[in-house]
Amino acid sequence: MNATGRAGKVRVERRLRTARHGAALLDRKQRIMADEFDRLRLYAEGVREEWDAAAREAARWLRRAAALDGATAVETAAPGAPATFEVRWGVAMGVTYPAEAVCAVPEGPAPGGSSALAFAVRAHREALEVAVRLAAADRAIALLGAELAATRSRQRAVENRWIPRLEAELDEIRRRLEEQEMEETLRVHWAAEKDERGRGQGRGRESRGSGHLVAVPEEMSS
Repeated sequence: MNATGRAGKVRVERRLRTARHGAALLDRKQRIMADEFDRLRLYAEGVREEWDAAAREAARWLRRAAALDGATAVETAAPGAPATFEVRWGVAMGVTYPAEAVCAVPEGPAPGGSSALAFAVRAHREALEVAVRLAAADRAIALLGAELAATRSRQRAVENRWIPRLEAELDEIRRRLEEQEMEETLRVHWAAEKDERGRGQGRGRESRGSGHLVAVPEEMSS
């Protein structure tokens, strides 16, 4: 049987089951990722509010310290080593993303200026810690968002293109099989009728051939 026959029907049915199963898996994946994406987005919004407040506070104390102590005193209050941070990674449906980031700011020299300088140092340390958390949250949103968009795109491709194409192909194969079965049924029916007519004609010839004449004795005929 060719590819559009019964073997083709089995093959397309198998591919259709695979496509529907794949669509269900993609739907489950995108739902789980969407929940995690929404959670991270809400978390990032809260951290962003913290960052805005911390940045404003740090800028306010920096202006005061610069006005009271001067730019040189502000520069000498900075730590001698750069800050470091540590990232804890999370996984959602195969996507690795920064789940948490902790910043470590080294201690600098004790500020020798006004209290405004000490407040400025502390405000900038806090702002940096919040900024690291916000950067990790934004990166997590970007990674999950990209995979979520790709998953939804693949799901739409399967549901809107692959499955309908296979369904149409399967319907066409079924239609052709039904036509073939109908043709076979008609051929069998016609063959049966032809055979029946042939047997009927044979019986008619046998009936005509079986008639015979009866001999009449001569004396009776006279």
